[in-house]
Amino acid sequence: MIKILVPTDFSNHSKAGICFAIQWATQQKAELVFIHILAIAKLTSWTDNFTRKLVTKELSLAQQKIEKFVSGIYKNLKVTPGKYTCVAKEGLHADLDVMEYCKKDPSIDFICISTRGAGKMKKILGTNTGNLITKSQVPVMVVPEKYITTVIKTVLYATDFKNLSSEMKQVIGFVKPLKAILEILHYNWMDEILLDKETIQKVLRSQYKYKFSLNVEKTDGTHSLVKNLQSKIRVTNPSVVIMFTNQGRNIIQKLFVASRAEELSFQTEVPLLVFKKR
Repeated sequence: MIKILVPTDFSNHSKAGICFAIQWATQQKAELVFIHILAIAKLTSWTDNFTRKLVTKELSLAQQKIEKFVSGIYKNLKVTPGKYTCVAKEGLHADLDVMEYCKKDPSIDFICISTRGAGKMKKILGTNTGNLITKSQVPVMVVPEKYITTVIKTVLYATDFKNLSSEMKQVIGFVKPLKAILEILHYNWMDEILLDKETIQKVLRSQYKYKFSLNVEKTDGTHSLVKNLQSKIRVTNPSVVIMFTNQGRNIIQKLFVASRAEELSFQTEVPLLVFKKR
């Protein structure tokens, strides 16, 4: 059984991530952990005893609220709840506190979170979702706030063919329990030497014992990878897109060369699953 951490701030836009996680858990054995990070303002003039009582009270109220919030979503979806827990936790920064929670509970397999996209300034400074994508050691499922959850049937895995063998293990690990159709997509740049498509397909099918289609498309570099990928998504309309992101970029790269996975997460119209590139 996998374990999925689902952050919520009780807003309507956060419901998309919750609904997707619930659907996911109906297709695969999964334990859901719904978490709310509560920032509590404190004054230095307060006594330690008063502060402790205030924190205890606020967390108790937040715990009641998240339980009611999640229960209401299950009822609206008309889904019988499986195994799940609700957690209200004190913290200052949702993204950092979610990652800290995952460190303390290494059994967490995925984070599933809604995204509203981001304006230009937020893209530079970072968003909770963007920061999770570029920093989390745990794979992150990003669900657009307006996405209407349906059965997970098809998965599009976009790859640069680097570390393909190790990445395929993670991709198959996600796709196989869902019995989803898998399409592997690679964009072939003009100066790239590419092995025969049929050879690659034959080797991978033999190694992973899972049927899939391999699609290699040429690009002239006129459009960015994200633009090309967006066009492909609109045509094929997959249930989930999978990408791997390099988290080892230096500060200059982070400022001037955005993570492609992070960039796509700001614009995606379908759920995006991001793994850390090894």
